[in-house]
Amino acid sequence: MVKSRRVQVLLILVVLSFLLIHFLPCSNNAHMEEKPSPVHILILSSWRSGSSFTGQIFSQHPSVFYLMEPAWHVWVKMYQNSAKVLHMAVRDLVRSVFLCDMSVFDAYMSSQKKKSDLFQWETSRALCSPPACDSFSRSDIITAGNCKTICGKYPFSKVEEACKTYSHVAIKEVRFFDLKVLYPLLTDPSLNLKIIHLVRDPRAVFRSRENTMADLKRDSNIVVGSQKTKGEMGPYNTMRVICKSHVEIYKAGSQAAPSFLKDRYLLVRYEDIVRDPLARAAQMYRFAELHFTPELQKWVHNITHGKGHGAQAFDIGSRDALRVSQAWRKTLPFQKIEKVQNVCKDAMDLLGYRLVQSEEEQKNMSLDLLFAQNSS
Repeated sequence: MVKSRRVQVLLILVVLSFLLIHFLPCSNNAHMEEKPSPVHILILSSWRSGSSFTGQIFSQHPSVFYLMEPAWHVWVKMYQNSAKVLHMAVRDLVRSVFLCDMSVFDAYMSSQKKKSDLFQWETSRALCSPPACDSFSRSDIITAGNCKTICGKYPFSKVEEACKTYSHVAIKEVRFFDLKVLYPLLTDPSLNLKIIHLVRDPRAVFRSRENTMADLKRDSNIVVGSQKTKGEMGPYNTMRVICKSHVEIYKAGSQAAPSFLKDRYLLVRYEDIVRDPLARAAQMYRFAELHFTPELQKWVHNITHGKGHGAQAFDIGSRDALRVSQAWRKTLPFQKIEKVQNVCKDAMDLLGYRLVQSEEEQKNMSLDLLFAQNSS
């Protein structure tokens, strides 16, 4: 009898030891290694819509790893294809960047690539501070000019190394024309994706595109085809596609949104940002689960209340942002305004931009009246 009990006790001890050895360490390690899942932010926009500035609102945050238009490399390498065909390659690249897997660039860049080969790398504060560059602090506000001068010599491997040290990964991209293409990313359990859909008055976009037509030629050809970019209607054909894409993205993100998009899509108008920069920056930060620090509040105010005229294309310097955003009203002939309004009417109606009916109205309409439909 005693012997039987001893055997039972021994068996119980053996089982307990097995459980302790095989399960307790795993549980402890999981607890020790557990950390919050990164937040992934996609600023979804089109060319000349204020997206570079909006990207900087995120790039300058010390918790954010930011890249500006990484899909530029896809379009340069595969320029013979249409935007629709390239959607899958762009999506795959964006997913890899969100997961800090920078080997995805191997297909589009030289094997001898450096950090400075990455498109507009100097606009990323994360690539201008440790561990990507030792010359600045991670809490510094860093201009692209200073970064480009000092931080270009570091190896490409620093891009991935830096990315893995941040709680938020943000990408600004202008090469998606359909929100449904992003559904696999929104349902991907390895991602925590939030989409900020940035739009701008099509008349202002058109005027800005006129000033940068040569820079945008390849992209325009991919968007509508090289034949449709030629002639007087070429620029309007491109605007038609861009405006249509904004309508479809907005409808998919808000009016007929699937359940997995709940609280993960935010429409922001560039005009609202420049009219009240602090309030809109705060709104975007809340959406992205970021703290709006006093240093960033000061930077946002200063960069939107300067004296610059924004004449330099792709420059993100201090300017009178509100005045610059409305420059089209004084510089764009009414005949062109009518054509833009014609090809973009659906987008303007849906997004809250009032049509201008005459040249006199163009000159005299107040800013508040021009955006009277803009209720946000």
